[in-house]
Amino acid sequence: MAQQDKKYKIILSGGGTGGHIFPAVSIADEMRRRHPDAEILFVGANGRMEMTRVPEAGYPIKGLPIAGIQRSLSLSNLLVPFKVLESLWQASRIVRSFHPDVVVGTGGYASAPVLFAASLLGVPTLIQEQNGFAGVTNKILSRRAKKICVAYSGLEKVFPKDKIVFTGNPIRSAILKPLPDKKTALESFGLNGEKKTVLILGGSQGAREVNKAIFAIVKQIVDSGAQVLWQCGKYYYEQYRASLDTMIKENPEKGYDKKISLNAFIKDMNCAYSASDVIISRSGASTVSELCVVGRASVLIPSPNVAEDHQRHNALALSEKNAAILILEGEELIPRLQKTVLELLQDDEKRGVLAENIKKLAKPNATADIASEVEKLLK
Repeated sequence: MAQQDKKYKIILSGGGTGGHIFPAVSIADEMRRRHPDAEILFVGANGRMEMTRVPEAGYPIKGLPIAGIQRSLSLSNLLVPFKVLESLWQASRIVRSFHPDVVVGTGGYASAPVLFAASLLGVPTLIQEQNGFAGVTNKILSRRAKKICVAYSGLEKVFPKDKIVFTGNPIRSAILKPLPDKKTALESFGLNGEKKTVLILGGSQGAREVNKAIFAIVKQIVDSGAQVLWQCGKYYYEQYRASLDTMIKENPEKGYDKKISLNAFIKDMNCAYSASDVIISRSGASTVSELCVVGRASVLIPSPNVAEDHQRHNALALSEKNAAILILEGEELIPRLQKTVLELLQDDEKRGVLAENIKKLAKPNATADIASEVEKLLK
């Protein structure tokens, strides 16, 4: 069979959060578009969100028992070494039976054993490092990887320089489409099509401290003449729905029910981005990449509860270029956030500068560029 007629087999591994899953799915979609006959298999971690999100995207997935160490004292931490060994064994079995031509890792618990097993078995591997600060696992895996696709400069300090390709991060294909009309987008969320709007994104699963801060200042935002589109995460929806309902009943003359749209999860992010004038967000790699493409004035609140503090590094890379405003969690979060957001809503010029600067950092062709690197390994 001629090389160009070969039916390629590709394994992708990434999960734990939407920030690892969405890039992997984006790469898979692009590879399927280029090679419709390619056989694509995902490998994830049992019990994590990829086990439902990947099949929803139309791809098969196998799960590993891999788990991370809990930050709090927990008996489950004693099982982690055994789960790692079991995952390595299962990953080797999957690679041997599937016979992939290439394995791509986008981060998350399952990526490490899959990429390690593949490299031991002589299968070329590609790492997609999304953050401005590389984790320990990817540093180790980089020694055996053929290519490392990165989104931030400066990573030649930790990765072999000859393997690095500066591609940017993959983002969902829907985000690359032209944004819908702003008035129509706002009305789809039950909001006023003419008012300035603050969009809050706490990540795919929500963010406790961000939600607490937003609830503390939401009255002031709305009373300033703006409105709020709030994705709070499924774990926090009932709590804040009840709190907002109480606030609405106690202030019937304010019309808060028409000025605050609370959502567990927003599926149509194009509409959400179009609706926004100011965005308050965590600074996960995928989210930051999307913010660069849509070009909105953004206030970033990095999660301190992530490996190697990578969200702070991501946010810092933007704030140093005056492309976003960085606010750290802590005692000053609420007053600083309130002051910053209210000032941005009043300062059209400042919002414009931030939007223009963040747009300059966009890498809209990242998915295609990564797929091209995968193709080089296939051939």
